[in-house]
Amino acid sequence: MKIAVLGGGNGSFAAAGDFALQGHEVRLWRRDAELVARHRAEGSRIAVKDARGRHEVTLVLVTTDIADAVRDAALILCPAPAFAQHDIAAALAPHLADGQVVFLPPATFGSLIFAKAAFDAGNRAKVAFAETGTLPWLARKHGPFEVAITIRAKRLPVGVFPLTDADRAIAVISEAFPGAIKPCGDALSGALMNAGPIIHPPLIVMNAGPIEHFERWDIHKEGTQAAIRRVTDALDAERMAIRESLGYGAPHFPLANHYAKEGEEWMYGRGSHDRLTDSGDWREQLVLTEHRYMREDLRVGLSFFTSVARLAGVPTPLATAFLSIGGAICGENFLEGGRTLQSLGLGRLDRAGLLELLQKGFA
Repeated sequence: MKIAVLGGGNGSFAAAGDFALQGHEVRLWRRDAELVARHRAEGSRIAVKDARGRHEVTLVLVTTDIADAVRDAALILCPAPAFAQHDIAAALAPHLADGQVVFLPPATFGSLIFAKAAFDAGNRAKVAFAETGTLPWLARKHGPFEVAITIRAKRLPVGVFPLTDADRAIAVISEAFPGAIKPCGDALSGALMNAGPIIHPPLIVMNAGPIEHFERWDIHKEGTQAAIRRVTDALDAERMAIRESLGYGAPHFPLANHYAKEGEEWMYGRGSHDRLTDSGDWREQLVLTEHRYMREDLRVGLSFFTSVARLAGVPTPLATAFLSIGGAICGENFLEGGRTLQSLGLGRLDRAGLLELLQKGFA
């Protein structure tokens, strides 16, 4: 299958390398012209390290031209941060063609951002947009063109926009992730599976002291203590209450399953947390006020969850508290701004109107 991967971070390199290992025809787009030139001079290769060893793969194309990257691609995968989605969506919008699937893992309802960008650009191609609850790889770059993959996702709940195109989209995505895709309904259901706004705000806020004190800190090892886990479970209960209020059924992929030694498997499968911490790749220098866990998962992700909660009539005291405290840490007001249904241009819709949009797409 022809796959385009957008971005130059950990997730994008894991995707490009892993898809190439599977035998797919992979093109990588990123905006940094100097790094693209260096990558092409190195033969457009990516070194992938995993439990089976080190593998060298060659990409079909590495480019700064997004039109070249996505031309004839069946699947376009964009694992970029939520705060980069608007710019990438605008760049991609004119170049989408009938039959393509855009997959955002995860997205904080970014599927609607990409779909609306195409619609606003006048592109009426029949394209499906989808998102899931986590990045399909736990990975870290070990060099400019080398990536270490600790874990590959085993079970990815995927929501599709518009829902009428779900069967086709799921079939394409499943070809790239064989055996791992679990349809979960529309794009909002997929967005409400996002684990980042649940697991990361307690870690970044409740470990603020050690993060600022220690030069390097493994937030997923020393930072994941029993008290923090209890708060994470309570925050996750707010997420699941939003899903239930909107009529989305189980499984809700509770984050508690990520840590459990037995029972129902979570997105990364059994024992993934231990493998993550054993890898040592997450022992790193953390800049508290600039880290993605603060800027993306808390400011953007929790803002979105609380916005949907207001529509659903669900109280979210913990999510609101983390937005207040995170904003205080950063010297900002996270309760204003962020990502909301209003900021996405959907504030005029009631619950029925939003669900109709999710089903049918933009008219």
